[in-house]
Amino acid sequence: MKAVRFDEYGGVDVLHVAEVPRPAPGPGQVLVEVRAAGINPGEAKIREGLLHSRWPATFPSGQGSDLAGIVGQLGPGVTGVTGVAAGDEVIGWLDTRSSQAEFAVAEAANLTPKPAAVPWEVAGGLGVAGFTAWAAVRAVDVRPGDTVLVSGAAGGVGSLAVQLAARAGATVVGLASQASHGWLERHGVIPVSYGDGVAGRVRAAAPKVDAFIDTHGGGYVELALNELGVEPSRVDSIVRFDAVEKYGIKSEGNAVGASARTLAELAGLIADGGLEVPIAATYPLDQVREAYRRLEGGHVHGKIVLIP
Repeated sequence: MKAVRFDEYGGVDVLHVAEVPRPAPGPGQVLVEVRAAGINPGEAKIREGLLHSRWPATFPSGQGSDLAGIVGQLGPGVTGVTGVAAGDEVIGWLDTRSSQAEFAVAEAANLTPKPAAVPWEVAGGLGVAGFTAWAAVRAVDVRPGDTVLVSGAAGGVGSLAVQLAARAGATVVGLASQASHGWLERHGVIPVSYGDGVAGRVRAAAPKVDAFIDTHGGGYVELALNELGVEPSRVDSIVRFDAVEKYGIKSEGNAVGASARTLAELAGLIADGGLEVPIAATYPLDQVREAYRRLEGGHVHGKIVLIP
């Protein structure tokens, strides 16, 4: 089978598609024929070695967490325990960095049925971004009547966080480029352009900000704390890990949100029309380098997904 690999830390050019043996599921696992696999910024940072102290790679390394596909072979102990059967269409995730492939082995407990109304590319890009957005909204304790500010509001995580915060009853202000303002407005979000003078533009849009979700990094945490007066306990950054100890903010994301129950909840919202996962682009597996170049170029509205 074909699978994405890299043999050393580096830029996009270290990625390649290799022919590797098809994996076999162990106890509690299933083999999934992958129909779609999302890509995420954290994967690029791992590949570059920027997160070696936190999440080191072992070479040769596979890549990818998100997936959607069709259940093939069942491992020992799966039948009758999890309700997963061969032929089922499922959404899930892996902790083994191996979803960007034609086949992948997943824990049966990490899968949930794919609703028929959810397209493959949407299902395949849901996991990491969905878990992260779900956890971030809960971390800042969004309540009806709150005003919530989200940086990177049109990105893979931000585009979901703004919708989930709005569903929780908040007024949502989204920091994004002008090109994404129309989409934000159509989803009930007040768009604000980033750049010089952003604090003044946020105040003009919303005199008081109660909570802040940071998906971008840079100096936005300091802006929220020092210029907008948001309490540290109601700031969550999925990028600024250093700010957790420095300021007492939160950094809850994918690891906190990851569960089949959360995935089922989000997939149900999508199927019912209550949540949109914007798809910026899809690429065939052998164009994985091009996909990551697009991602790392920035200003991506929504998710980029590989189609094996």
